Amino acid sequence: MTIRVLLADDQALLRSAFRVLVDSEPDMEVVGEASDGAQAVLLARERRPDVVLMDIRMPGTDGLAATRLISEDAELAHVHVVILTTFEVDDYVVQSLRAGASGFLGKGSEPEELLSAIRIAAAGDALLSPAATKGLIARFLAQGDDGHAPAGSERLGTLTVREREVLVQVAGGHSNDEIAERLAVSPLTVKTHVNRAMAKLGARDRAQLVVIAYESGLVRPRVD
Repeated sequence: MTIRVLLADDQALLRSAFRVLVDSEPDMEVVGEASDGAQAVLLARERRPDVVLMDIRMPGTDGLAATRLISEDAELAHVHVVILTTFEVDDYVVQSLRAGASGFLGKGSEPEELLSAIRIAAAGDALLSPAATKGLIARFLAQGDDGHAPAGSERLGTLTVREREVLVQVAGGHSNDEIAERLAVSPLTVKTHVNRAMAKLGARDRAQLVVIAYESGLVRPRVD
């Protein structure tokens, strides 16, 4: 099954480089290119890609607004957005995840990391970013801590004890296989718990589960 990819970046040279990389893979194809967020949304509705590689800073409608428009469109529920950033530390990253992005990746990542992120995004199976991303997300979320009761903490009341345990592991950036080994259960059982947690919490994918885990206070940022 071929993964359909939409490229959204205001730099034509980067789009060209990404196209060559993606089209060189036998299981992927570029189905469109957008130079701004508005065009990205239009092409997403027209071409129905599996994954959108979205630059966060573009003229007019930026990547953040475009991501929100795509994630809020019920007809595009299958479309997964991967935010591409110039800098690993980016104040818009968590806003992007909250807007519905599946994750983010630095533009300086190795080609294999980008291709892997596309495949993972298409499968909806994991948080899309290098290991360092977990710490960045934690720090950004911590900036909004005002001492009040964590937003959305009551939502966790719908989860079983095991689903909460699995959610903690997901927030730690662990794969299903790693979680299965840690909790001494099968990967299929982990996948079932993850899917049920996503359904109960209204999460679009694992990236949003991570945000919910931090926002609710179930997981707290580490202080180094």
